[in-house]
Amino acid sequence: MEEDSKPKGLASLLAARRSLQASLDRSRALASALDRAGPRIGEIQQLLPSLEAAVRPIRARREALVSAAGHIDRAVGPAAAVLKVFDAVHGLEHSLLADPRTDLPAYLSLLQRLEEALRFLSDNCSLAVQWLDDIVDYLSDHSLADSRFVSLLKSSLESLKSSSAPLDGGLLVAALDKLEGEFRRLLDDHSSPLAMTSSGDDMTIAPSPLPVQIIAKLQAILERMNANNRLNRCVAIYTEVRVSIVQASLRALDLGYLEITQAEFDHVQSIQAHIDKWARHLEFSVKHLLEAEYKLCADVFERAGPPELWTGCFAEIAAQTGILAFLRFGKTVTESKKDPIKLLKLLDIFNSLNKLRLDFNRLFGGKACADIQNQTRDLIKRVINGACEIFGELLVQVELQRANPPPSDGGVPRLISFITNYCNTLLGEDYRPVLTLVLVIQRSWEQKKFQDSLLIDAILNIMKAIEANFENWSKLYADTTLSYLFMMNTHWHFFKNLKGTKLGELLGDTWLREHEQYKDYYANFFIRESWGKLPSLLSRDGLILLSGGGRATARDLVKKRLKAFNEMFDEMYQKQSSWVISDNDLRVKICQLVVQAIVPVYRSYMQNYGPLVEQDASASKYVKYTAEGVEKMLGSLFQHKPDRSMSLRSRQTNGKVSPAMISKHHTTPTVV
Repeated sequence: MEEDSKPKGLASLLAARRSLQASLDRSRALASALDRAGPRIGEIQQLLPSLEAAVRPIRARREALVSAAGHIDRAVGPAAAVLKVFDAVHGLEHSLLADPRTDLPAYLSLLQRLEEALRFLSDNCSLAVQWLDDIVDYLSDHSLADSRFVSLLKSSLESLKSSSAPLDGGLLVAALDKLEGEFRRLLDDHSSPLAMTSSGDDMTIAPSPLPVQIIAKLQAILERMNANNRLNRCVAIYTEVRVSIVQASLRALDLGYLEITQAEFDHVQSIQAHIDKWARHLEFSVKHLLEAEYKLCADVFERAGPPELWTGCFAEIAAQTGILAFLRFGKTVTESKKDPIKLLKLLDIFNSLNKLRLDFNRLFGGKACADIQNQTRDLIKRVINGACEIFGELLVQVELQRANPPPSDGGVPRLISFITNYCNTLLGEDYRPVLTLVLVIQRSWEQKKFQDSLLIDAILNIMKAIEANFENWSKLYADTTLSYLFMMNTHWHFFKNLKGTKLGELLGDTWLREHEQYKDYYANFFIRESWGKLPSLLSRDGLILLSGGGRATARDLVKKRLKAFNEMFDEMYQKQSSWVISDNDLRVKICQLVVQAIVPVYRSYMQNYGPLVEQDASASKYVKYTAEGVEKMLGSLFQHKPDRSMSLRSRQTNGKVSPAMISKHHTTPTVV
């Protein structure tokens, strides 16, 4: 039994030993761990005060905390609502940074939600911070929280109150920038220049510059821009794009002539062509380009702001696209050299402006177009005063020409051709109503009553002065025969060129018939006093064809008479070869009368007495011409010379004075 107890005791000892050894190992490990944890414990010990403030900031008694709970709830509630909205704004970020063109209505809807969220934040952030600020003050005043905790809260709240960063982190600005880009893209992609086309004499009007659906999109964008005070930037974009489109339309018209200088203007012979183009291009610009822009501005911007917004936008487009250049061109015309043709130019300009008067008043009637209004009024004033001044001086200019010498060739003076054509033009359908209106306006400015006969009386006085001029000129010829030719030419010019015209109707049939009769009167005098004297030189007196001495005597008489005839014929032909009968029909008729007066007599004389001389050795001295030769020479008289063209016509197909008149009468016309 003793032997059994020994093993048991040994086992117990061994177990105890192992237990002690394990305890010893654990103690050593703990000691080692304690050694290692010493510095860390020191750090924790240093952090304990702040940790304690963070873990247990509120140390007040339970009943004090119960009374503060309501205050805390009222402060935390608004702050929580603000934080919730902040989260919603963050949720919109991805969609609002996408391209608006993908789904513009959805994009605008999201942007509107962002605006509403930002308005909520703007209205409530300050209030929430104020509530939090108040509760922190409450905790501090009632010593309900650790002072360090309260200080930390106050510092955070001060940072919130002093922050200038946007509540959305710049999301709204980025979204609006994208909308501006979409606004420009819509304008660029759907705008195209308008071509100036014509159908007959009327220009066709193109459709609206932008489709209705695009205008609707632009209006929707402007609504959001207006809500965010970004409307002016869209107006600038719109103006820039539309100006470029209108300018592209005008470039196709080649408007370089609008920039012509005053020095160049006075030397341009085709200025009438420039004025014609100016009238067509101005009408196209106003009635088509600017009319379309006016309507488009109204359609796009009328819902976005007051009328001054879109009218100002249109005024800027009009000013930048050349309307002022058109007005400056007209002003340049008014400053050009003063002459009768300038009157027609001014009337053309006034007529064009008057046709567009209602359009100008409607398109440019607002305050924004004050500069256009002022320049238009100034141009109209210059045109009217300039036209009336030139018209009023026409009579004086005609009278001043009276002292000049008449044409050396006896033709119709250029002044007469010019003035009769010119007055006809003024009385025509193109110019008479325009000139009448100009005179009415000018008289009203002078507070004078306009008389219906003012224009007619002025024209009649000019014609009386013209008649007085050529009566005076006829007396200045040293050669009476040439004076007769001159009077015949001039009287016939009046009759033939004025019959059936407005000026002819004004002067009356009696006046015209008198000139026709005077033409015949002076034609008879001309032939009688010149070529009519030649047949008498071929007298048959004393020509008795007998044999012997009588035949010799007859031969001598024939030689003498043929010599006298030839000398006078040569002298008259040489002299009158430089004379002119202005009208070809009259020239042919006069030549025929001269031929009839001379050739039959000459032919008969040569047939009867020519053989007497032709058999003589000196026959060539006396028989210089055949009857056919004389007829041919007389038929070639009074023709125009290349250096004195009278191809001045009063009208082109459009009833205006021809370019030939402009080139030949660019300045006040002279007599010759």
